[in-house]
Amino acid sequence: MRKTQLLIALAAIGFTGAALATNGMNMEGYGPVATAMGGASMAYDNGTAAVMNNPATLGLMDQGNQLDLAVGMLGPDVTSRMAGMPEAKSSGTSYFMPAVGWAKKKGELTYGIAMFAQGGMGTEYGSSSFMAAGSKKDARSELGVGRLIAPLAYNVNPDLTIGGSIDFVWAMLDLKMAASPAQLGAMVTGGSGALGGALAGGALGTADWARVDFSDNSKYTGQARATGYAGKIGFTYKISPVVTMGGVYQSKTSLSDMETSGGGASMSANPGHAATATFSDPGKITVHNFQWPETYGLGISVQANPKLMIAADYKHISWSNVMKSLNMTFTSAGMGGSVDFSLPQNWKDQNVFELGGSYKLTDALTLRAGANIANDPIPATYMNALFPAIEKNHYTAGVGYAVSKASDVNFSLEMAPKVSETNASGVTSDHSQTNWQLMYSMRF
Repeated sequence: MRKTQLLIALAAIGFTGAALATNGMNMEGYGPVATAMGGASMAYDNGTAAVMNNPATLGLMDQGNQLDLAVGMLGPDVTSRMAGMPEAKSSGTSYFMPAVGWAKKKGELTYGIAMFAQGGMGTEYGSSSFMAAGSKKDARSELGVGRLIAPLAYNVNPDLTIGGSIDFVWAMLDLKMAASPAQLGAMVTGGSGALGGALAGGALGTADWARVDFSDNSKYTGQARATGYAGKIGFTYKISPVVTMGGVYQSKTSLSDMETSGGGASMSANPGHAATATFSDPGKITVHNFQWPETYGLGISVQANPKLMIAADYKHISWSNVMKSLNMTFTSAGMGGSVDFSLPQNWKDQNVFELGGSYKLTDALTLRAGANIANDPIPATYMNALFPAIEKNHYTAGVGYAVSKASDVNFSLEMAPKVSETNASGVTSDHSQTNWQLMYSMRF
């Protein structure tokens, strides 16, 4: 089938833009139908975005095929400041993420394939900002995580549906980090060989600044990369003709260590008054055991009347199990040896409450609105201006329009008010967002 071949080709592209995501590093919702309703998605048909939300809801679709083509834009507005310094505004203000999904229901069984961006985080600070620490080079971060998903759902009986998925997961990271020698030295947890010995001997003692860099300067790929797997299992149950409940469990990922190529990273330092040339050593970065957390959720939908549906979900995201610290090893290709770094994170678990409604204004036009309410998972002490994923609440709206009986277009718009947080070093980051998602759906 040509449409299926097209879907597989699009999924094989397998790219995702890094972005400052909004429930920690997760997007606030997946698919414009759910996102317009605050992300609520556990207990009603919301298209192939079910593969990210609750794969059991695929079993609620009509018989036949559905193809969804979507794009989302995350628009973070991040400014960081420190006493006595001009404020630093991130130029990373728009990140585009594609999504594509196909599902087929035949009898009681529904199956398919889909590709979605999971989320991430990132910023872009200029070479003259205080984030450059005097190095006159930009400071940036981009983390992107995506999934290629094979779902399966089964209608056990007219009321109960179960579903699950196997997810191929990839992660990509860029980092251009500048710091004072004392700050960088505080991150060092060990070393070996000539490089490790030099740092242990205080080689950075006279430097004005020090840097760790690995970046390909693209919004769609990263210098350090990893792949792995994860899975989901979920259910829906029709309590009454108008009330449906649903739930899902999403496993922690099993990703390989993220690695650059042998010369894809560098460590450098300004020698201050002790030498005449800037020290720069090429090498390889390994980011150890970066994983996406397990998540579980429970939700309900109520078809109050033929025009009005209300939905509400609760999700628990176990960030504390995977975001204790960001551990890296730089292996020198020049001087020889290696050095280990640790960036403390100590994230807390996140509780997310999603509430929304849809109203069928006409046979063709549906209006939606909602809210996504969550706690900030990052302790203020450990907030890093390169990774200020501190957003809490989102207010959402959207519209769906039936182009024909077999196709429709859905759009969502999300606004996140400004959140400010100050870390132990006295750096304050302000973060707000304006995001949107657009999807075209075709049934055949």
